[in-house]
Amino acid sequence: MGSRFAFFFLFSSIAILSTPASSDLIISKLDRRIDLTSHIVRVASTLKVENAGPAVVSEVLLTIPNYQAKNLAYLLASSYEGKGKTKGPTISLPVEVVHPKGMPLDLTTYSISLSKGLEKGESLTLDVFAAFSHSLQPFPEEITQADIQLVLFQDSAFYLSPYQVTAQSLSVRLPSARVESYTKLQNTKLVESEIKYGPYENLPPFSYNSIVVHFENNRPFAVAHELVREIEISHWGSVQINEHYNLIHGGARNKGGFSRIEYQGRPNIRGASSFRRLVARLPPRAHSVYYRDEIGNISTSSLWGDSRQTELEIEPRFPMFGGWKTSFTIGYGLPLQDFLFESEGKRFLNISFGCPIDEVVVDNLFVKASNLTQVVLPEGSKEISVSVPFSTKQWQEIKHSHLDIVGRPVVVLQKTKVVPEHNLHFQVYYKFNNLALLQEPLMLIFGFFIFFVACIVYMHTDMSISKSSASYLAKLQWDEVQATVQQVLSIINRCLTVHDKLEASLHDLSRNGDVQACKAVRKAADALFKEYAKELKPLLGFLQSSPQAAHVWPKVDELVAKEKEMQERSMLKHSSVVECYEKKSGGRDVENRVASHQAKLTALRHEVDDLLEVIDEI
Repeated sequence: MGSRFAFFFLFSSIAILSTPASSDLIISKLDRRIDLTSHIVRVASTLKVENAGPAVVSEVLLTIPNYQAKNLAYLLASSYEGKGKTKGPTISLPVEVVHPKGMPLDLTTYSISLSKGLEKGESLTLDVFAAFSHSLQPFPEEITQADIQLVLFQDSAFYLSPYQVTAQSLSVRLPSARVESYTKLQNTKLVESEIKYGPYENLPPFSYNSIVVHFENNRPFAVAHELVREIEISHWGSVQINEHYNLIHGGARNKGGFSRIEYQGRPNIRGASSFRRLVARLPPRAHSVYYRDEIGNISTSSLWGDSRQTELEIEPRFPMFGGWKTSFTIGYGLPLQDFLFESEGKRFLNISFGCPIDEVVVDNLFVKASNLTQVVLPEGSKEISVSVPFSTKQWQEIKHSHLDIVGRPVVVLQKTKVVPEHNLHFQVYYKFNNLALLQEPLMLIFGFFIFFVACIVYMHTDMSISKSSASYLAKLQWDEVQATVQQVLSIINRCLTVHDKLEASLHDLSRNGDVQACKAVRKAADALFKEYAKELKPLLGFLQSSPQAAHVWPKVDELVAKEKEMQERSMLKHSSVVECYEKKSGGRDVENRVASHQAKLTALRHEVDDLLEVIDEI
């Protein structure tokens, strides 16, 4: 910032010597108003310009320092004729960047072309409006959750112009009455939340007197690094809009931790610099509105509307502090008849361009990459043209969607540094044959017809494999092997159930000491094991002899052997425990006697379970 001061002290002493030839113009009266109530700096100037030279003047030059011009987002100049209550209609004037000789290199010069030449002695009133993004600098650059946000703004108390200014004044409107400091010059006063400089009289060309204002601004510094807008037209009755936001809080960065408890308890104190709500002003009769992010639908939103507009209040998943980012998508539908019209044999879409969310600065307005507005036209559209009230980069693409044949034409508009003043209507003109509307219905009808014909042919055609073929016989044999394996697994599972009953009887014995009941359970289990062994014998014989079961037989054989070993160990363990209870041995003796059996049983049970799982997956 210090380099800017040094530049202008040097610049003001040199610029007077290099005044351009158009200095025959004089600004007899100038009123400048700077609005700093949001993070977008808006400057409105009213200039009364007089021609004091002999030649007719057709343009008026505006000069803006380069460091401000790089942040210039919107510039509008207009004029009107007449005075007081009799002034005529406002006329917008074209503005373009020029490079006149003799102008300092550190200034960007804009030329306002007048609707008619200004004769000698004539005067004209100009209204110039400019909007700047990223012109408020947080100071300090990092704050805690409990701090308020302070920002710096720098400009000149004198209007920087290549012309002599007879009388001028400046007012700076602030968001609140809290001002840390401001530059005090002659004729300076602070009235509530407005600083007034001037009036100043008879200032030479390129007069400059730097002022710096340090003030509180806790308004939402919402900046969309990327805004992706997709506008899709369907002649079946709707316009679908999807807007993808990559949003950041562009104010002072938050340092330290974040306490949600403190924030929820006192949000106005413990989060004054943050914002948690944004309002999107959608067109009237918007419907099917949704609000979601990468996780899914976000329910913290409210929607209401009337015949003039629809308002969507959205709340991100977390409060936005300085430097924090979030991404989300807004989508909604609009009635086609409200935005699509016909003129001179062409249809045209008339819809707003900019961001519908209040006071959001959009660095890049994109669709597929970063900063585009994409208008997807119906397939078959021809002779496409676009009318936008400001400069944009434009090109066309092709998008393929469902049921498209050659693809849908896409008009792509690119714009950087977008502010709410860009929320103007633009038009997309194209020709479209109504017969093209029948393309997709006919495709569906034809597709369903082919599908039903194919179904009829399939139902009346014998697609079965010959029962005498080798592949069919092999399939039958494999099915038989699979069925046998499943029977074996079922028997093994029943054996495991018997093991569980034996173990449960030992637990009952430890509680009630009923030895006879425990012996009865063992006797019944032994009988079941013998019965299951008889059922397994023919099944195992079949698997061993079947070539189709060659790859599964080793696992089945190992499973049966492991389960057989489990039976032997279970019976030994059971008889040992019962014998100890009959001899009334102590608990420690019982545990020592069956410890080896229990360890082996546990290992065998794990092996059996693993084999069951492996065989079941074959």
